[in-house]
Formats: sequence, structure tokens, C-alpha cells
Amino acid sequence: MYVPPAFRVDRATCLAFAAARGFGLACAHDGEKPIASPVPFHIEYGSDGTPQLCFHLARHNPLIGRADGVTPWLFAVSDADTYVSPDWYVSPDQVPTWLYRSVHMTGAVRIMTGQQLPDHLNQASARFESDLAPKKPWTVDKMSSGRLEAMMKAIVGLVMTVEGVEGSFKLNQHKSDADHVAVTRALALQTSAGAGILSAAMHAMRPQAFAAVEDNEMLSTAHEGIAP
Repeated sequence: MYVPPAFRVDRATCLAFAAARGFGLACAHDGEKPIASPVPFHIEYGSDGTPQLCFHLARHNPLIGRADGVTPWLFAVSDADTYVSPDWYVSPDQVPTWLYRSVHMTGAVRIMTGQQLPDHLNQASARFESDLAPKKPWTVDKMSSGRLEAMMKAIVGLVMTVEGVEGSFKLNQHKSDADHVAVTRALALQTSAGAGILSAAMHAMRPQAFAAVEDNEMLSTAHEGIAP
């Protein structure tokens, strides 16, 4: 991933972002061409603190042939993204751009063994069912044993030992407070979900900038009210 210094994100923030998202693109090379699949995942940590990215694929997915514990894979995780119009800036001579948040994780992938697959399925469902609270969580014991066994035979559990982690959060960090506030406000008025998510993230980045602008606006309004 090419990451300009202004947009670089530290390892802990990257891993927290990826864990919260829980969905990404698993990529490898089959010797002739790149191959990839979009998959959900959850992250566990080994006794030494090493991140373990756990997921599963359909048994006939060609990616499984690269899960030899040696071949490096790439896992790309993104959430919101949005277009930014040059008209939204306070400063002149701006250009169109695109804001986003993205994390790449790399490492070798191995196949789960023994009890690891059932444990993974329980942990994965618990992870995503928790987002649906207060709904009572679904659990695998709601399935018949025959159906569960058949489904488990149709998939292969995989674990990436995460070694490389890099992230790029392009959120106008290199712009002035005035431009940052102006674009954040413009995004908040857009209808796309991505624009709203990134507007909230940008507001949280520079709360003091918004406070200063709002104070100036209040002073300006007050002066207008007492003008002769």
C-alpha cells in the first residue's frame, strides 16, 4: 500500500479498525495470477500477542491451495469512502479528491485443525451477533447436528498469522482548519452513508477547530445584531 506520511496510521489503530470492521478481501497469488475473495473474519491474539486473523472459505475456493503456512497473503479492509468536490474548500485552487480509510494486513495462512474450526465458528457468530443487541444471539446449537456437520464439511477454516500491518486514513489531515471544517460540514449534508461516516470521523479529529469556527460565527452573528 502506498501511504503518504500525512495519512499513515499506527499498527494498534489499524488492528482495532480491522477488528471492528470484520470484513475484507483475502488475496493471494496462485502462481499465474492474483486471486481474491471477500470474507468476514475475526481477530484473536496468540499468547505472544501476535494477531491471528481467523476466517473460513468454501472448500472448493482456489485460495485454499495457497494456505500452506508459508505463502504470504494480503488481507485488505476498508469501510467508508467518499468523493470531495473542490467547491467545498475555503481555499482556492483545490482539486477533486476521494477520502477513505483502508488497512492492509499480510502474513502466511494455514488451515485450522481439530477443534479450531468449531471454535472459530462459535467465536465468529458471537462477534457479529453482538452487533445486533438487544437481539438474543444466535448460536450453533440452534442447528440440527446433521445440518451443522454437513455445513462444516463444506468449508475450510483458515488462520493468517498477521505480520505486516499498514493503514491509510485519508481524512484531509494535511488541510487547514478552515478547509477541514468546510469539507466536513459539506460531507455531513450528503446522502451517502460513506460521506456521513467520514464526516463524523473528521469532526472527531479536530474538535478544537470546530469550536473555534463556531465561536467566530457566534461573534459575527452578535455583531450583525447590534450593527446600526
